[in-house]
Amino acid sequence: MKVKKLHIIAPYPKGEAPSQRFRFEQYIHFLEKHHFEIRYHSFHTPKSWNRLYQKGRFIQKFVDLNYNFLRRWILLFQLIGAKHIFMHREMTHLGPPVFEWILVKIMRKKYVYDFDDAIWIPNYSSANARFQKLKCYWKVPYLIKWASKVSAGNDFLAAYAQQFNSRVEVIPTTIDTKNQHTKRVDHKKIPMVIGWTGTHSTMHYLDFVIPILRKLENEFDFIFKVISNKKPNYQLKSLLYQDWKEETEMEDLAEIQIGIMPLVLDAWSEGKCGFKALQYMALGMAAIVSPVGVNTKIIQHTENGFIAETTQEWEDALRLLLENKQLRSELGNHALESIQQKWSVDVWKEKYLNLLQ
Repeated sequence: MKVKKLHIIAPYPKGEAPSQRFRFEQYIHFLEKHHFEIRYHSFHTPKSWNRLYQKGRFIQKFVDLNYNFLRRWILLFQLIGAKHIFMHREMTHLGPPVFEWILVKIMRKKYVYDFDDAIWIPNYSSANARFQKLKCYWKVPYLIKWASKVSAGNDFLAAYAQQFNSRVEVIPTTIDTKNQHTKRVDHKKIPMVIGWTGTHSTMHYLDFVIPILRKLENEFDFIFKVISNKKPNYQLKSLLYQDWKEETEMEDLAEIQIGIMPLVLDAWSEGKCGFKALQYMALGMAAIVSPVGVNTKIIQHTENGFIAETTQEWEDALRLLLENKQLRSELGNHALESIQQKWSVDVWKEKYLNLLQ
């Protein structure tokens, strides 16, 4: 069969952002088997991405920004003959949709648009708060409207997209249980490990459970493991911080026996695609999640995990899992079965292929 060039346009370098790794990057090998030649175009270079969330260094960030915009102008020329374009979130990390407008209105190109967060809602780090207006959140409806097809990560996002485009499909964030999430949790290991993984920008969700963990520290011997890109400042004797590293991600996660995903009920959280819970479950972990967004579809309470909303519900769930090794193991086994049946790459890969045909 004839090889088809697929141009993937994304904000971040390959392998660096969960939104990309769990949305489409894990399908690249499958697409290549089906005669797609992948051309990957990130807005940020690896160096500029690493500097983005560092405090200060404004001159270097300004230089990075201009260089990356130049690369996008060059990309437009590279897309002159393109027939298959897949765009995740946006072409530029900052600014109005100039490049997307040129691509559609001037070059007459079609693209598949993919998004997995409520990215029309302002959300930014404290390190870059002064520049948040440059993100131009208002551009998202236009990016959806101009797309030939839209892939949304959950029903909440799809409902938003359908206001601007009738060709919207829900393709959830998925887990590769054959090539990536192959480790399994050892529920017999002591001391027990409660854990959370995520970027520093979402670490504030943990504030809710810290007092609960502090209380349980007086009754149980456990470790609270945080895997992130920035060390938290929580006063917990059980706290163990570990830098996130792609090469050891699965081994580090598999040391956790109870995975937690606290959230607050707001539009931004409603747009989340539950990848933390999916990761936990794919390793055979017992998970506790807040009843927000897609979490209530992923977790069936007391069957493959726990859903907890109030302080007392969180404390009760944690206490029960800390006390009962057999329950942790049973929930973990049922969680893995759920992933394999509903949320795996194998289940959704044909849907992705059809989306791009």
